[in-house]
Amino acid sequence: MTRRDALLQVIDALHDEIAALKDNDVHGLERATATKLSCIEAIAAAGTAPAGPDLRELADEANRLNETCRIYVNLMAANIRRRLQTLTGESGAGYRPVLNAYA
Repeated sequence: MTRRDALLQVIDALHDEIAALKDNDVHGLERATATKLSCIEAIAAAGTAPAGPDLRELADEANRLNETCRIYVNLMAANIRRRLQTLTGESGAGYRPVLNAYA
């Protein structure tokens, strides 16, 4: 598999990850993430030869999609945190330090 082919598969996997995150599809997210990771390993195995403009453009697209995935995950985590705080009566509390965490 060439680096270009692997990057195209990473991009497809990132699209699948975004769709799975939107649908709360845990199994789809696991599949897409496994595919993405195996393609990234294939890219690494292909070596570190200089990337041309085509590869650089694909890598930039993959980076943008990965950032979109990160934003979705952070939003989901914030929503869960807010819901938990509401359930425990701590809806006004933001982040606060944990005291005696190792006691």
